[in-house]
Formats: sequence, structure tokens, C-alpha cells
Amino acid sequence: MNRETMLDSVSRRTTPWDMVVIGGGATGVGVAIDAASRGFDVLLLEAMDFGKGTSSRSTKLIHGGVRYLEQGNISLVMEALKERGLLRQNAPHLVHDLAFIVPNYSWWEAPFYGIGMKIYDLLAGQYGFGKSRILSLQETVQELPNLQTEGLRGGVIYYDGQFDDTRLLIHMVATASDHGATLLNYAPVIEITKGEDGFADGVVFIDEESGRQFKVAARVVINATGIFADRVRRMTEPDAKQMTAPSQGIHLVFERSFLRADAAIMVPHTSDGRVLFAIPWHQHTVVGTTDTPIQEPSYEPLPFEEEIEFILDTAAQFLSRPPTRKDILSVYVGIRPLVKMQGEGNGKTSTLSRDHTIHIDSAGLITILGGKWTTYRHMAEDCVNHAITIGRLDDVACITRTLKLHGYHEAIDDLGDLWMYGSDAEAIKELAAGDPTLLLPLHPDLTYYAAEVIWAVRFEMARTVEDVLARRTRALFLNAGAAISLAPKVAAIMAEEMNKNKDWIDTQIAAFNAVAANYIVK
Repeated sequence: MNRETMLDSVSRRTTPWDMVVIGGGATGVGVAIDAASRGFDVLLLEAMDFGKGTSSRSTKLIHGGVRYLEQGNISLVMEALKERGLLRQNAPHLVHDLAFIVPNYSWWEAPFYGIGMKIYDLLAGQYGFGKSRILSLQETVQELPNLQTEGLRGGVIYYDGQFDDTRLLIHMVATASDHGATLLNYAPVIEITKGEDGFADGVVFIDEESGRQFKVAARVVINATGIFADRVRRMTEPDAKQMTAPSQGIHLVFERSFLRADAAIMVPHTSDGRVLFAIPWHQHTVVGTTDTPIQEPSYEPLPFEEEIEFILDTAAQFLSRPPTRKDILSVYVGIRPLVKMQGEGNGKTSTLSRDHTIHIDSAGLITILGGKWTTYRHMAEDCVNHAITIGRLDDVACITRTLKLHGYHEAIDDLGDLWMYGSDAEAIKELAAGDPTLLLPLHPDLTYYAAEVIWAVRFEMARTVEDVLARRTRALFLNAGAAISLAPKVAAIMAEEMNKNKDWIDTQIAAFNAVAANYIVK
């Protein structure tokens, strides 16, 4: 997976691509995997880095969605639970079981949530992750020693999935590449071209690294740009009405000691109507999320002060050691690409459906919007089926239900701190065979190594310090201060690998520090 090689394949292409996919998040890359594995020629173009937007900023859960069950959206829950099981089956190195406990402080909560979780188990069927049950007070405290015990009566335990979102995404990019797809980051599309019949027949994009402009032909063009989908739609229909209803959610990251458990806390009802989670993740504790409607999407959304206070106040009600502002190691913000329903007013975005939508405009541009991380594979299958019809392509069956993703590895406990790389872990270790210092932690508070930086540049298309510290590793999301102190080391390693000079190093450090400032709560 090498960017120069990918760009060269675009330069040499003389015939139309079967599909051009715009957008390098979970949805777009999922479409690329599905199409490429069916044998189609696929080009995917991402304006920034893979997962720069929503796909790197999730709650880190692969789940059916307990809240959607309460809303009565049974079909979405069943679909998500099935896809959850398939993801664990196809990427066991990155998707694993996690116990969730709903603490009960009122007499009615145990039977109420106990019945709800039994229904959740039932809907999962053969794809279940474990049986839910009611816990006694003693069992609840044993599972969650940091739980607020005043008034605690017990709890309900159930099981869902957890993952590292952009590590999975990068392995998805590699999977698409393994099946012959061409994928480029830092390649923004600036125009969708049309043939004499008025149908979309290709795109114009810019290689940001060289400034060179490319015009490519395609049988069908797919818009999978999530929160920016309306901007792309207006390339073919300037007056297109907005389909998205953007909403942002924030997460606060603390030391592991605030949870001190291998189980997560799920609070089913908060004052803003959302579910709140406190989750163990990469030896830290992640708490979130909020649901705040916003006007315009951006690549670096900022948290609102009231969101930070809401999470701190809510967490303090359930944790015996209430977190404070000074305990926040990082705050990250994600924007949900929710689909605005016809006639939808300015009500709560938390009530909008998480189902996906496929829209085909008068130029034949296919837009896939909505959905959730867990259901990306099913969304991609649906989208490619539509693309086959619009592009008049051979009707080849989808094979992704049983397609193992790049890095597939069942015994990750044998891989140590490199477990998230799956089968690539051994190759990373081999990089350091002649220099053991490459496998020494770069920072005392984070378990990341120089060998990972080299691997990211050589084989995962990392082009910037931010790519490495935010998405190839998760340093920025886990501890923004530590990531800032790491930036000079990472820049120096990358510069040597990429043959860059000191000016490049200085520019990269300054750019990363500017982004990292958004992850620090003052």
C-alpha cells in the first residue's frame, strides 16, 4: 500500500474506471472493498487523510444500539447486531467483546433493563456476544469498583463489541488494496464531469502533494463523503436541497484509574436524552457522548463548553472519583452524518434515524448517507448493488459477508502491544530486527514505537505527523499533551524515511500543534 504506486496507476490508466468513490471514511472504503472484491476496477479519492472526519471520532463501539431498541427501531438493531457478529468474525484482531453494566439506583431498573437486554440478546440470535443477566449489589461493585455506591441497588450486565476505529479503517484500506482497488488520500475532487447525456462520467481531482490535476473517467460515481455529502451533491445539482442534519458528539478521555475495570458503564438515560458510556480503551477511560445540532460540518469541530460540563457532571453521578477538567487528557469531537427526513424541523438530532439512505440524482450520482460504523459492510453491499445497475456493470454477487479483513489474526494475546496490527505485527517487529531501540516506547505515558512510525509511512500511506499521531496510532486521542511532546520525534523519523528536510519537519510540527490544541481542555 504505497501512495506513489497508487498515483502511478491513475496516471497510466487509459480506460474508464468501473467506479470512482469519493470519500475515504468507513462508508467509502467499505464500498471500495465490496466493489474490488467483486472484481470491479475501483478508484477511491479522499480529500484529506483516510478517516480524518467522523470515522476516527466514534465512541469506539461495534454495537447494535440499545437506544435504538428503546426507540422501537427493531430492524436497525437486528441488522447492526448481525453486522457486529460478522465484523468480529472477519476482523477478530480489532473487534472484541466487552461487558457493559447498567447500574441500578431505583427498584424498577433491574427488571426493566433486564427484560430489555434479554430482548437485545434474542435479536442477536446466532451472532450474540454473551448472555445478559441481573447483577446483585456485590457483583456490580466487584465488576466496577469505581462505581458510585450511594443508593446503588445492583446492575444489569450485557455484552457488545469494541474496536479501534481508524486502525480498522486502515486495515480496510489495505483490504481494498489487496483486492486491486486504487486508493488515494490528499486527493480532493473538485469537479464531477458529465457526458453529452448529462450523466456523471468521471471526476477531476488534485494531487495535493504535487499540485497536479487529474481527470479520470468512470462508469459510475459514488459520493460517500458523510458529513460533506451535500457539498459533493451540489457539484452535479447546484440547487440540491440539504439531506444532512449534522450533529456533534464529544468524548472526554481520562486515565484508566477512573474506571479501573475491564467492563464499561452504560447510562441509558441522561438529562439530554442520550446514552452515556464510560469505556476502557487502550489503557485509558473514554466518556461520552453528547448530541448537539450544528449548522455546518468541519474537519476539526470544537467542543462546546456546555458539552464538556455535561459529561463531567454526568460522570460525577456514577463514578466514585468524579473527574474534573484538569483530569481530561484529551477531548475529541465527531460529527454524525444524520439524514434529514422530509419535513424535519429543528428538533433533537438524537431522535433521527441511524438507518442509511441511498440517493441517485438526475446525473446518476449515487450518494450513500447515514448509517453507522457497525453497519458499514451492509451499507456498502447495498450501494454497490445500486452502482451495478446505474453503471450497467456485470451483476456479480457480494462476497464480503465472509471476507477476512487485512491483518486477520485470532490470537492477538500473543502480539503484545502490537495486537492491533494483527498479522502485520510480526513484520513490524522485523523492521526493528537490526535496531532494538525501534521497539522502545517513544513516550512514558504511551506505548507507541518508532517502528510503528516507519511502518505507517512505508505501508499505510501516512503523509503527515498528524496522520501518524491521530490515526495510525491514537496518541492524540488518548493524551493530547503527550502527543504534542512526541511530534518532534515523529517528524524526524518521518523526514528520514521520506527524505524530507528541516523545513518540512518544522512545518509539520507547527501544523500538528495547531490541530492538537483543539484536543486540549483549558
